Amino acid sequence: MTTTGAPTDSGYADGIARLYDLVHQGKGKDYAREAADLAALVASRAPGARSLLDVACGTGLHLEHLTRAFDTVEGVEISADMRDIAVRRNPGVPVHLGDMRDFALGTTFSAVTCMFSSIGHMRDQAELDAALARFAAHLAPGGVVVVEPWWFPATFTPGFVGASITEAEGKTVSRVSHSRLEGDATRIDVHYLIAEPGRDIAHLSETHLITLFPREAYERAFVRAGLAVEFQEGGPSGRGLFVGVRA
Repeated sequence: MTTTGAPTDSGYADGIARLYDLVHQGKGKDYAREAADLAALVASRAPGARSLLDVACGTGLHLEHLTRAFDTVEGVEISADMRDIAVRRNPGVPVHLGDMRDFALGTTFSAVTCMFSSIGHMRDQAELDAALARFAAHLAPGGVVVVEPWWFPATFTPGFVGASITEAEGKTVSRVSHSRLEGDATRIDVHYLIAEPGRDIAHLSETHLITLFPREAYERAFVRAGLAVEFQEGGPSGRGLFVGVRA
């Protein structure tokens, strides 16, 4: 991810990470419901599951709700800014700074999850395979891996424009995004305007490059990691879910 235009004012020291929760909750993302559905899915494949690792946990909003369903919950996050927010939000919950392609915690879990299409930041099949191998390496026998993919090439809509306005915590945040095809990936340019009383309007922008893996690429990575895999339509964002079980 490339981030540009971030104000130097200390009030925005966390940059876009600080706006992440406001924007997505303002758009109606229900983390509590998603966590409950995720816990139910895990329980259906791994009855008695008591521990969960959330990879690419972001600011820890899923973690906050997953602690109610599992005895042990931990997170892994590559962004230091987001990890810091997750740690503050979830005192006592270990949130490790790490990359999904090579993290090693030295322990296993009943379930490993990777939500919000974070897996799409893998650049090619080799990186996708590496990530799934890491997930499987942290999975107890009989455990389950749940991955929310990005769009498939056939379901992506080039030129899509998204827009939202959120009012919360004394701020008004306007977010506009534009998605286009770039090679085998989606390039998403996002701009934010943040207004609040007594301060100048601030502008932040970021660019995401998210790979458009076909369904077969995900399934190949699961199988190579030693996981029996199935694909479920729908999911929290309409992009479906891959569910893998370790024998």
